Amino acid sequence: MNILVTTYWSYNDALIQTYTLPYLKIINRNLPERSKIYLLTLEQEHQKIDLKERSKIDSYLSQFNIELLPFTYSRFGMHSMIKMGITLLKLIVFCFKKNIKIIHSWCTPGGAIGYILSKLTRKILILDSYEPHAEPMIEAGEWKKNSTAFKILWTLEKLQSKRSNIAIACVSEMRKYAQEKFNADFEYFYVKPACIDFNQFSYANRKRKELLNKYNLEDKIIGVYAGKFGGSYLSQEVFDFFSVAEEYWGDRFRLVMLNNHSEEEILRWCEKAGLSRGKVLKFFVPHSEVADYIGLADFALTPFIPVPSKRYGTPIKTGEYLALGLPVVITENISDDSEVIEKNGIGSIMRKFDKHSYLQNLLEIENIINSMSREDLYLKIRAIAEEYRSFSKADIAYNEIYGKLLSK
Repeated sequence: MNILVTTYWSYNDALIQTYTLPYLKIINRNLPERSKIYLLTLEQEHQKIDLKERSKIDSYLSQFNIELLPFTYSRFGMHSMIKMGITLLKLIVFCFKKNIKIIHSWCTPGGAIGYILSKLTRKILILDSYEPHAEPMIEAGEWKKNSTAFKILWTLEKLQSKRSNIAIACVSEMRKYAQEKFNADFEYFYVKPACIDFNQFSYANRKRKELLNKYNLEDKIIGVYAGKFGGSYLSQEVFDFFSVAEEYWGDRFRLVMLNNHSEEEILRWCEKAGLSRGKVLKFFVPHSEVADYIGLADFALTPFIPVPSKRYGTPIKTGEYLALGLPVVITENISDDSEVIEKNGIGSIMRKFDKHSYLQNLLEIENIINSMSREDLYLKIRAIAEEYRSFSKADIAYNEIYGKLLSK
């Protein structure tokens, strides 16, 4: 049984490394012998793979019967639409040449590619990590409702939802969203959160001495944010929040930030917020080192813009924070995470964006940090993370689909 997996990301993107590959390994375990998984990626220029790296990637993926199928990414526009048309023609030929039986699409942008291929080749279409993407872009102010980009993705979200009868969503409420927005229902509907590899995120990654010493972070109160700004994420508000943290804790406070935003952007946001640039340590590290840098912190931030559609997704980073035993400040109504964090007393809900509210968030975090030892707090939060973000949930879904349903 050969499968084509369609995504809209570069291979080195964290969304492939943490949000796609671990699940492909599970799928592989449920496939008949001599099956093959072809992974379609759209490679951005800044994440381009050279020949030496490609050889290592191919060798690694072959262990799991996965073969990389990289194409070049282009920003939305007439050129990219023409280019995508050519790519789709190549993929149609590829589907027949490689005897593809199933098109398994990740998120609705990848599902847009999957839908067209499924329609033209009459292959089975599975929608994975199924959550809205068009509406969040409107809600975040990135797109206008009458924009071409929105109209195209919205239409393709509806078409893929109505064509597929197998979906794997992050939260159960996504089924109701599909019914109400797209008049679509699924014969087979599964729920799989953004699961975490708990071997990669553990107490061994907390407060690594060599990093604390290297960056003079001993005895500091450290906040962390691992992610980008803009789009679905707050930007200036993040710096305003941490500015209040600096004001409250003074020189004891430091911020660790993991992203690849430019120095000019970071400095501009810091200056507007009144946050000392010297208190902000910005890193862009390989995914294998991310846990060590997040683990330097005492608490973390998940700054999704709290719009209605964010109820249907699951931020990966929140799970990684919790796996490391960090209390989390999170905006309200984000997936099931906000409710879980509030109900279990393992963080603080950011409901308003003003200094007084930020201070209340920080006081709640301080009370949590001081309520027990670091190790005991880790064990408490980690247990909750394991309950909600274990790969066992994904094992069940993929075994049902590939081990039973499609193996008949």
